[in-house]
Amino acid sequence: MHPFSQLVVPTGSVGIHWFEQNAYAFKDSTGIVVLVDPYFPSVRPAEWFIRPHPPVVESEFPTDYVLFTHAHGDHTNSETVTRIRQAWPAARYLGPQESVDQIVREAGVSPNQATTLSAGSSVSQDGLRIHSFYSKPPAGDPQANIPPPDSTHLGYVLELGGLKLYISGDAINTLADHDELLGPIAALRPDIGFLTTHPTEGEFPFFEGSLRMARKLGLRTAVPSHYACFAKRTYDPKQWAALFGPGDPKPLIIPWNSHVIYP
Repeated sequence: MHPFSQLVVPTGSVGIHWFEQNAYAFKDSTGIVVLVDPYFPSVRPAEWFIRPHPPVVESEFPTDYVLFTHAHGDHTNSETVTRIRQAWPAARYLGPQESVDQIVREAGVSPNQATTLSAGSSVSQDGLRIHSFYSKPPAGDPQANIPPPDSTHLGYVLELGGLKLYISGDAINTLADHDELLGPIAALRPDIGFLTTHPTEGEFPFFEGSLRMARKLGLRTAVPSHYACFAKRTYDPKQWAALFGPGDPKPLIIPWNSHVIYP
């Protein structure tokens, strides 16, 4: 079994494993494991991927819940979900309508094991509570000339192990300017945020926008996401962390395919 399955998590803490891209696993002291945006394709051409092999074998990673932020292939991956379903038949799946429809249609997930999430909703299961928010507003951002997204993009605050974890998903570039979206998240007082960012690409918040988000949300800790997978869509997280100063949330860089216990 994967080392994370043997990890003993103290009460009041959460085990966090980052694989690569936006794929995370969270574990509380009771042993509940939540996978977020698992993306472990077996075919990884060198011109696309940094590494030739996926970071994990799904059958070696016990999984209770799988949470999707949106229905893009590197966040809702039917190949990966098929292997998770086969290895862990009791696992449950949650995400926006497009993700749920996809995994039911393509990965053989039973509709009875899938829950559709929508912005503004909250669900609770087995001590896990999930609050859902838009990461990209359905209308886009006309003032910034950003068109509507091609699918529902959600971010989440997970209440797990006595902590609150914010997952941005693929947030709109200008999310730091949308107080109407950030306000309800900040009101929950998340402890740690996993923030998709990129220094130049423009689809997601730039590094400076990511820092502004972290400040507005009142995070204690901020973690950079969405890198170390695709050869042409990665970045140096140390450059991101260098922008944080005294009084800012503490930047936390989790090494590729490894875990920490937080706090």
